[in-house]
This record gives sequence, C-alpha cells and structure tokens, in this order.
Amino acid sequence: MRRNLALITLLAAAGLALCSCGAAELKIALAAEVGGPFTPNPTPGLDPDHGPSGSQVEVFSWWTTGSEAQGLDALVDVLAAKHPGVSFVNGFLSAWPDWGDDPLYGRLTENVPPDSFQAYAGAEISVYIEAGLVQDVSNLYDEFGLTEAVPADLLDLVTKDGKKYSIPTGVHRANVLWASVPVLQDAGIDPNGVNYATISDFIKDLDKIKAASPNVTPLALGTTWTQVHLLECVLIAELGPDTYNGLWDGSTDPNGPEVTKALTSFEKLISYANADRDSIDWEPTTQMLIDGTAAFMIMGDWVPEPFGQQNLKMGTDWVWAPAPGTNHVFDFMADSFTLCTGAPDPEGVKAWLDAISSVDGQAALNKIKGSIPARVDVPMDGFSEYQVQAAEDYANSKIVGSLQHGAVATVAQRTSVAETVAFFTAGATNLEQFQQAFAEAING
Repeated sequence: MRRNLALITLLAAAGLALCSCGAAELKIALAAEVGGPFTPNPTPGLDPDHGPSGSQVEVFSWWTTGSEAQGLDALVDVLAAKHPGVSFVNGFLSAWPDWGDDPLYGRLTENVPPDSFQAYAGAEISVYIEAGLVQDVSNLYDEFGLTEAVPADLLDLVTKDGKKYSIPTGVHRANVLWASVPVLQDAGIDPNGVNYATISDFIKDLDKIKAASPNVTPLALGTTWTQVHLLECVLIAELGPDTYNGLWDGSTDPNGPEVTKALTSFEKLISYANADRDSIDWEPTTQMLIDGTAAFMIMGDWVPEPFGQQNLKMGTDWVWAPAPGTNHVFDFMADSFTLCTGAPDPEGVKAWLDAISSVDGQAALNKIKGSIPARVDVPMDGFSEYQVQAAEDYANSKIVGSLQHGAVATVAQRTSVAETVAFFTAGATNLEQFQQAFAEAING
C-alpha cells in the first residue's frame, strides 16, 4: 500500500485551506504552493487506434517493491502483448534523480506531466480534477466495456459531476476482521464463529480474550492511519451503508446521535488495543497475530501476503470475516490510473488504460498483488481461496467507499479526520470534543 505521500501532503495543504471553495480558488492555492501560476497544456484528442507503432507511455506508480512491483511487471507484459508498438516507461524511477524527492509533484506543477499516474479511485483525486491536472475518461469506460463489467455502486463512487477521471485496476477490501486461530482456541472461542452481526457481539469475545489470556492483546492496532481505518469500519457497522454514505454527500449529520453511538463504540474498541499502537504500523500488528500475542485485527486484505510469507494457512492458523457489523457490505478502495492533462503520448496512455482495464490485465495484476479485479467478469481460476470469496462478496454486496483510502473522503477531509483521531486516541480530547472535531473535519 505504497503511495506518494509528499505530493498528497502538498495537495492536501491547498485543499485544507479551501475545502469549501471552488475550482478557481483551488487553482490559486495550488499555484501558491509552487510559487507561480499553473496552466496545464491540453491533451490532443484520442484517435480511434490504440498505441501506434513507436509510441510510449510514461507512468508514475508507487508500486516499486515486493508483490506490487511484480504486479506492475505483469501489467507491462499485458501491455506488450496487446499493444506491441507501445513501450512502457516507469516515470517515478526514471524521473526521481532529476526531480528530487517528489518527482510527480514537480512534473505536474512545472507543466511537464507524465502520461498517467496512480491514484486511489474516488474522492481523493478531486484535488487533481479541480486543478485541471487530469482528464475525463468516461468515453473509455464505454469503449473498454467497463460500464457493464464494473458494479454500479462502484461506478457511482468513482464519478464526479457525471464524469470519471481514472480507471481502476483492482479492488482491496477494507472491512475485514483477521484472527489468530490458536489464540481463539485457547480462549474457548470457535474460529468459525467470528462473523459477528454487531460490534456488541464482537466486544463479548474481546472480553473473553482479555479474561483468558492477560498477556494477549485482544485487538491489535497500529498508528493513526490504521486507527482511521478502524473508525471507518465502526462507522459503517453502526450507521449502516446508506447513512455512512450520507456523511460524504451531506445527508447525514456528523453531530447526530447515530454518529455519537459509532464514536462510543470506537472508543470502547480502542480500550482493547495495544498501548504501543502509535509507534507501529500494520505489519507489526499482523506479526502480533502470527506470533500469538494478539487475537484480532481489523485491516484491509493485503494482510494475507505476510501470512503466506510465513507459511500460515487459512483455516488452520488464521481466519477472516467481514468486520463486525458489516456483513453484506464491501468497503472498497481501488488502485487506478489517470490520463494526465497535457499527456505527451495520448495514444500510448490509451493503450495503457486498455491493458490495465482488460480481463487479462486485471487477472495478471491481482493474482500477484492479492487484491481482486475491479471487473466482475474476470475468471477467478488461479486466485487464492480468500480472493475467490472476496470476489463473490464484491459482486453481491452493498459497495461503500473507504474513508482512509481515498474513495469517499477528499485528502483534506481525511487529513483532518486523522488529526482528530490522533488527539482522541492519545487522550487529549473527550468523546464530545472528538465528535465536534470529527464533524468539522467532515464538513470543512
């Protein structure tokens, strides 16, 4: 789950000051960030042919290590097979020496854009849209058959003002509960019974863990972003998917009693977490389950990778279920790629977007990366048991977007929510102050 944090932080600085303002003001703010006006060059229209011979596509991606880098290589292979005349350039790696620590930010704001860059599908890319840095790719959804292949709930969540500005390559699920089978068994808890209908039911088993194993952490938790991740799962559970969605379209009052109940449940869950949570990330919390020093963790479905690396088996060593209270809900985040305004090779980027959105491309990437295809028509042969089950849920569940991972919240909203969570879990604010700050973060 790598990402270009410096760029996001700088763009967030513009958005934080102007979260209630329009596109013109946001462009001014972005210009102030870079010390001058920003006027992107338009991209020539795309002709009907994909990737003519001799073209290339320069792509910025945070997939630089491990299975993510291997997945990117698989996508490049699909590009070569589908469009042999198009060569792939890893823009991040090639531009880094000349553009410093944040080459994408430098390239975009100096009006020397790559052809495409990676971003989470949904609200996160709104800053780029408002600044005119990315183009509408709605026509490619129709041309590539994505309108029929991607669930309608997801299409709605990646649409802004009737237009789509990125194409997803794969989907991760955020609302997942992971559990250590040996720890549960030691506490007399059936590992096959962790599909909790409510958070209250979940808390009963957390109390069992606490009573049976004083040296075991009932709920492993990491630093602030993982706490925001937990918060979104609690909000979905206590509010329900429609009321949760209302937080982001203005129809749900974040000062209302439903949100109070959710924040109260969040506070209760924090009491079962490890004391060193602010100093560790999701990998050490996963290791706590592997080592038998923690019972449960709520985290996205990149968790099976470290389980597999240490030869742990699903059902024997670990089990999973939807996060408590979120049965029949799929909380998504989607890696996606854009068409930059002023892309030097628009035909090359069209070929890239064709490759990554194809059945072959999504199968090749996600088998390696551990996510599932954004398309529901990709055969699941060769995927893991978890992925097969997750894909079935994706096709048959209510889809909502992740707060922490950029689907429903803007960068500015997420940054503000993270600040409020950090103060609250550190004990600097009480529940009433937490809800007030949360509401201000959502409403801007």
